[in-house]
Amino acid sequence: MKPTVLNTPNSNLLELEHVSFSYPDGGIGLDDCTLIIRHGSRNALIGANGSGKTTLFQHCNGLLQPQSGLVRYDGEAIDYGRKGLRQLRSKVGMVFQNPDRQLFSASVQEDVSFGPFNLGLAESAVRQRVAAALLAVGMEAFANKAVHNLSYGEKKRVCIAGVLAMEPELLVLDEPMAGLDQRMQEELLIVLDELHERGITLLLATHDIDFAYRWADRLHLISAGRCTATLEAADLADCGDALSAVGLPLPKVVELHNRLMAKGALSNERTPRTPRTHGELLALL
Repeated sequence: MKPTVLNTPNSNLLELEHVSFSYPDGGIGLDDCTLIIRHGSRNALIGANGSGKTTLFQHCNGLLQPQSGLVRYDGEAIDYGRKGLRQLRSKVGMVFQNPDRQLFSASVQEDVSFGPFNLGLAESAVRQRVAAALLAVGMEAFANKAVHNLSYGEKKRVCIAGVLAMEPELLVLDEPMAGLDQRMQEELLIVLDELHERGITLLLATHDIDFAYRWADRLHLISAGRCTATLEAADLADCGDALSAVGLPLPKVVELHNRLMAKGALSNERTPRTPRTHGELLALL
């Protein structure tokens, strides 16, 4: 099944074109995978565990190189030389699922400073970037705290701050909600929404169709290492076949809305579009 690609001229920030990658043990990471991420969009890459989400993300900033196919950033093929990768990683920031894989300095400030110092910036510029990044994620009061004394959710915020200090154009987050309780998830979503308002393009991985539906502009479905479809979130109610093809159900709020419509509790006149949250559905009722 070929991917459904949503595209408009001059709008693409990141493109994977027929990318394939296999691991040394023979495991397939990506299989003829095509994906387009537009400037300024909020994107959810959704698929089951082992579907290829992490492998795809590692191609976004050059941690892995395609064995076939092509990755483009802002219209240009990625240069995998040292200079090219350094430039790419200053624009594409990645936050891993486990924050302990990303944090290695003694204090919060030292950790967030690492990337900007590697760019060769002056100390005064680094300090400004670090302060702004910590402020953006609500961790400015933790600058001198020891990393090992932070909670899991606080560590995730510091990881995001470390990436933000590089002033990226695209922020890639691998399962950012994993391991967070409901309050921490809500706090992280506020941070992500604020970053999006600042113009940062967002791409995150999830296996939660309900969360993806209410948060993202576009959902990219991945199965067995291949992106099978790219769907506008606003049109998801009409995409049940594409979802079921990769083993995903319709979002619960869509199912409930459809049943209420079938029972006559709601009419097409009152619901010109399918609600994306339970709050929107309750307001209609």
